[in-house]
Amino acid sequence: MRIARFSHDGDVAFGVVEGDDVAELASHPFGPLAFSGNRWPLTAVRLLAPVLPSKVVAIGKNYAEHASEMGGDVPEQPLIFLKPSTAVAGPGDEIAYPSSSQRVDYEGELAVVISRLCRDVPVERAAEVVLGFTCANDVTARDQQKTDGQWSRAKGYDTFCPLGPWIETDVDPADLRITTTLSGATKQDGRTSQIVHKVPALIAYITSCMTLLPGDVILTGTPAGIGPMQIGDEVAVEIEGIGRLANRVVARA
Repeated sequence: MRIARFSHDGDVAFGVVEGDDVAELASHPFGPLAFSGNRWPLTAVRLLAPVLPSKVVAIGKNYAEHASEMGGDVPEQPLIFLKPSTAVAGPGDEIAYPSSSQRVDYEGELAVVISRLCRDVPVERAAEVVLGFTCANDVTARDQQKTDGQWSRAKGYDTFCPLGPWIETDVDPADLRITTTLSGATKQDGRTSQIVHKVPALIAYITSCMTLLPGDVILTGTPAGIGPMQIGDEVAVEIEGIGRLANRVVARA
């Protein structure tokens, strides 16, 4: 099932994508699903970020080749950092390139969407708190990441966390192809099987220190091939079995 968040004639709702149509839900998707009866062609709606999380919990250096290109190894335990909810953008939204940075990078990632409030989740029960998966771009001001000594500013600008195009609930995240293209040229081409700290282990680790809420998002790390974007570029993250998330880079107003 593909769960989308969308706008139609100024109204915002969740819906289930069925072929070329979207069937509107009567409420949110964090519980039993009920339909409103409204239905529209996908061409008649605007897809939004599929959730508005209270927080985005991201994992650094979780692919060995990416850790190597960053000059290190995969940490023994997951390396956690946070992106603010205000960084979230949707499919087709613009990524705003800040004038304070000389290098802004793409990082295509598999994102996990949490289904319910959870804390201290055992690895073997991690699947019980997952609503589904979506595509993400962990946009990073790389120069500021290096100079600041911590990553909040570099990772936290408005629009620096595109998500979408929807949440896929019926996919196994263990071995999916993930690619990132920049203005049509393939820059990242990996598989989620290369993730070192797997999704269940990430959920267990994160919930051992913080409570996750319905709609919270976990970014699972990026494969090798990160690099800079320029104003005017279109960056697209595509994950097998999920979909394609595309955003254009513009100057920050």
